[in-house]
Order: sequence, then structure tokens, then C-alpha cells
Amino acid sequence: MKKTAFMAIVSAAMLFGMTVEGWSAALLARIDISSQTMTVLQDGRVVYSWPVSTARRGYVTPPGSYSPTRLHRMWYSRKYEMSPMPYSVFFRGGYAIHGTNYVRRLGSPASHGCIRLHTANAARFYSMVKQVGPGNTRIVVVN
Repeated sequence: MKKTAFMAIVSAAMLFGMTVEGWSAALLARIDISSQTMTVLQDGRVVYSWPVSTARRGYVTPPGSYSPTRLHRMWYSRKYEMSPMPYSVFFRGGYAIHGTNYVRRLGSPASHGCIRLHTANAARFYSMVKQVGPGNTRIVVVN
């Protein structure tokens, strides 16, 4: 590989906050807390960019690099009054990427720490994770 091509790849990876772990994933979800967006890359190509809601004041969306730990077509939060969490992709304990009915808050912090998406987008992401497998998926949360 030519040096310029390699540098372009490294620059693009840095731009998206990817690590070496993220490069090997067939599916990468990059959540940027500061811009309240989730960018989905499949095989290195950006396929979606969606507004999200992450943790509001007093709560935390944990930064880091994760693999999905479990998936549920429909989950109800036992911690928060049985709130519905459609198309949940759990990545760290009780933290998940999931659909929400509170779409007017997307693009601003509003959750208890989960990453909320429009339910149609959560369904797309959930389907993609099921298709490529959790072992081929990375979830990277950056501030």
C-alpha cells in the first residue's frame, strides 16, 4: 500500500474516532455524545447518520469501545418503570441502543444513559447487528 493511501485511511479513522478494534468490525456504530449523533459504518462505508439522545444531566452514557452483549426485539426497563425499549442492542450491563417514542428530544441529551434512536432507525440497526452478528459489531461511544 502506498504511503499516501495508508495516511488517508489513518486520517479517516482518526476523524471517526476509530481504533484498531473498530477497523476489524463489519459493522461499526460510532456515537458522538457532543453532537448527539450515531454514525453507522458497514464494511468501512458510512451507511447511516442519525440523531440520538444520550444521558441527560445527572446520568452517564459510558464512553468506550464495546461489542453487543445481547439483543431483544422488545425489552422493558425493570429499573425505569417498565419503559419500553424496542429493538434493544445491549452493550454494557443495562446500557443499550434502542428505539424511543420521545422523538422530539432526539438530538439532545434526554436519557438515563442509554442511546435512544427513532424506532425505525433502531429497527434498522438491530437488523444489521443480527445479520452480521454481535461478534462482528463494534459500538464506540466518544465524548
